[in-house]
Order: sequence, then structure tokens, then C-alpha cells
Amino acid sequence: MKIEELGYQQTPLGDLTLRRRPEPLADNREVFEVKLGNEYLMSSLFTEAEQQLATLGLAPLAGELDVVIGGLGLGYTAAEALKNKNLASLLVIDLFQAVIDWHREGLVPLGADLRDDPRCELRQGDFFALAHTGFDTANPGRKFDAVLLDIDHSPNRFLDATNETFYTTKGLTAVRDQLKPKGTFALWSDDPANPDFTAHLKAIFGEASAQNIEFPNPYSGSISVNSVYVAQSR
Repeated sequence: MKIEELGYQQTPLGDLTLRRRPEPLADNREVFEVKLGNEYLMSSLFTEAEQQLATLGLAPLAGELDVVIGGLGLGYTAAEALKNKNLASLLVIDLFQAVIDWHREGLVPLGADLRDDPRCELRQGDFFALAHTGFDTANPGRKFDAVLLDIDHSPNRFLDATNETFYTTKGLTAVRDQLKPKGTFALWSDDPANPDFTAHLKAIFGEASAQNIEFPNPYSGSISVNSVYVAQSR
């Protein structure tokens, strides 16, 4: 199998790589993958849940929308958010400048779509730190209609152990305080929905639900399940 390495950066969390290869189990379809060390962060073969993160996270909202996304990946959540006719501005925050550069240079399938849309800004930053200080460093005090998050594998499986504090009452309250009234916080998870975490979100935001997202997995020959949590502030 021919694997092309399109991008590479050393990071404190491991080697970050962008790869392109054919997938024999999907009729040799061209697949793009982002890896961090030995972990797969994103594959263009599995995008349904990432797209549903934007669809479900924005569904409760009306009027012009100002949205933040934590985690750029291959851009599927951001691209889906840009399809929303009410979206006025989209700030996408990613820890790794290399991931942003891959989009700007057109190395990934949706890169040009995000780069060329005037509503979309790709910005390097630490989402978890900004959750406590303000997502828009250029506009302190700015509030948003929605915050969509796709970084960790799940609320209890983290890319970096320091991320764990984000999912506590203190961390999630900091996100809630950056939302406008009736704003939403939505979270992608690689695991099926956890009722305990849904209840945790409800206690903090006031309203919360979770939906399992099923999709065929050619590697297992069966159906895989991700989930999307959506919380709405009072």
C-alpha cells in the first residue's frame, strides 16, 4: 500500500503527521489521516459524527450565529457549520499551527473551502486554556451562540492528561459563561453516549441531551458508534 506523508510536525504530545493513502477495504478510496504519535486523530473515512456535531449543536439556535469550534482536524465539523445559512462568523481554534497550515495550503480536501470563506477564521491556540480566559483574545468579553468541541477521544479519554480538568464543573462552567443566553455547547465523543456525563452537563447548563451516531466500519465489518452531546444554557 502506498502511503504519502503530506505534512509533519514534532510536538510535545508526539509526532503530528498528515497522510494520504488508498483504503483497500473501501474500494481503494483515497483516505486522509491525521495521526499524533500512534493515535489516529481523524480519518476522512469516518466523518458522520464530526458533521453531526455541527448539525446537532446548531439546530436549537436561530438568528445570526457566532460560533467557536475547538479542534480543526480535517475540517469536517467546520465545513458543516458553514453550511448553516444563519452562520455569521466561525472561529476555529487548533493547538497545532501545522494543522492550520495544511488547510491554508490546500493539502486536505476541505482546506480551500474553509480558507476561502470570509466567515471562517482559523486560529492557533489552546482551546482548554482559552475556555477560562476567553476564546477570542482579540475581543475580550466576546460571547458566542455555540461552542463545538472535538479534541479528546471522549469526556474520560484525553489526548493530554491535563485536559481532564476541562470536563469538571469548574471547566464547563467557564464555557457556559462564554455563551449568550440559550447558547449551546456540543461535544463529540468516540464512545457511545454516557448518561452520567449527560446529567453532568444538564446540571451545569440547564438542558442537555446526547445522541448516538452509527456508521459502517469496514475494518470491523460492523457498525461503529460515536456520540454527540448538546447542552443549552438557560
